[in-house]
Amino acid sequence: MLWQEENSEQERIIPTNIIDLVFDINCSCLPLDHAYALSEAIDQALPWFEDQTDAGLHLIHGAISGNGWYRTDGEIFYLSRRTKLTLRVPEHRIADAQVLTGMTLDISGYSLIIGAAKQKALIQMPVLFARHIIANPEQDEDAFIESVVAQLKDMGIECRKALCGKTNIVKLAETELFTRSLMIADMEANDSIRLQQQGIGEGRKMGCGLFVPHKDIKAVNPDQTN
Repeated sequence: MLWQEENSEQERIIPTNIIDLVFDINCSCLPLDHAYALSEAIDQALPWFEDQTDAGLHLIHGAISGNGWYRTDGEIFYLSRRTKLTLRVPEHRIADAQVLTGMTLDISGYSLIIGAAKQKALIQMPVLFARHIIANPEQDEDAFIESVVAQLKDMGIECRKALCGKTNIVKLAETELFTRSLMIADMEANDSIRLQQQGIGEGRKMGCGLFVPHKDIKAVNPDQTN
C-alpha cells in the first residue's frame, strides 16, 4: 500500500475523446470465466477492435444479490435485466461499435443479445478502481505497488495513495493471467481522466488494466478513527 498526504498543484489539459459505450443486453447467464470468450466474440463482431490501442472491454459484473447476479454451484452466474455490456472506445469509433446492436454473440455456448447503446463520458473522480491488473505472481503486494507507481510516473501521473486488493486468475485458451485488483486515490482531476483513458498494462481487450470511478476511499484509510 502507498499512502502519501502531500498535494501537488498542477494544471493539465486532457482531451476527453474516450467514452464508455454502454449496451443493454439480454442474457440469462454466462460462464464465470468469460473474459476470453467474450473478447473473442467482440473481436469477431468488430474486426477493428483488437488493433484499436485506446479501446477496451469491461467484463460483465454485478452485485451478489437478487438485484444483480448470483452464482450457482457450477461455473456460471445469472444476470439481471439491468446488467450491461460496456466498451471503452474513442469517439471516432462510436458508430463502428454501435453495429453490435441487434447482434447475438455466442459466449462459450451461451447467447448474449445486444441491444441499444448509450454514451457515458468518463468522470473526473479522485478514486479509481480496476478489478484486474496483470501482475507477476512472484511479486508481493509492495513490489506490485512499486511497479504501478513507476508506470504511472511514466504516464505523467503522480500516485499518492494506492491500495492493492484481491488476486484472481483470468483463463485464456491455453494459458492463464494472474491479476490483482487496485484502487488509486487522491487523484487530480486531469490525472483521473488520463488514467481511465490509457489504463495500465496489457489485456484491455479482456477487461484488464481498465479503471472505473469508485466511492470515497476514507472507509479504508488506515489513519481514520471513528
